[in-house]
Amino acid sequence: MKVVAFNGSPRVNGNTSQSLKIVLAELEKEGIETEIVQLGGRKVFGCLACGKCRENKNNRCARTDDEMNTFIQKMEEADGIIIGSPTYFSNVSTEVKALIDRCGFVAKSNGGSMLRGKVGTSVVSVRRAGSTFTYSAINFFFGIAEMIICSSDYWNMTLSRDPGDVQKDAEGIKTFQILGKNMAKLLKQVNA
Repeated sequence: MKVVAFNGSPRVNGNTSQSLKIVLAELEKEGIETEIVQLGGRKVFGCLACGKCRENKNNRCARTDDEMNTFIQKMEEADGIIIGSPTYFSNVSTEVKALIDRCGFVAKSNGGSMLRGKVGTSVVSVRRAGSTFTYSAINFFFGIAEMIICSSDYWNMTLSRDPGDVQKDAEGIKTFQILGKNMAKLLKQVNA
């Protein structure tokens, strides 16, 4: 089994990345292969609503001037998907929004089964407020893609602003550790 995690923050080792690593460490303890993909700060564009994915039906976006098809393929090949995002004005980063929109349209335009039954979860970092909207945006994507959404004992978020602040958030760390354990258990049940 493999889980791919997308760091939607342009900070390569910021709080979103560090939070993802906490979750992935629990998955790795259970023998699950993991990969972090640096999405934030990468050249990705929003959906053009061109409808070509509906015509082509090849599980790819017709737009080829960025790396999005590489990311879509990683999602297609994974058993589990984690999308991590910082909170930008009470929502996901622009790169995460592009991933959600374009992968979502490709999945729906190709019969909807591309992501069906995969396990998905969100990881959110926030300075103070707006995290539940970010959390919801990611989980709405998983829901419409017919994925199984994994949770923890609290919303999957950390209160952290400066890089490294997540390491001071004991409740956030515990939430992410439980999330990793729950995701490993769910993946094993789904893939039994």
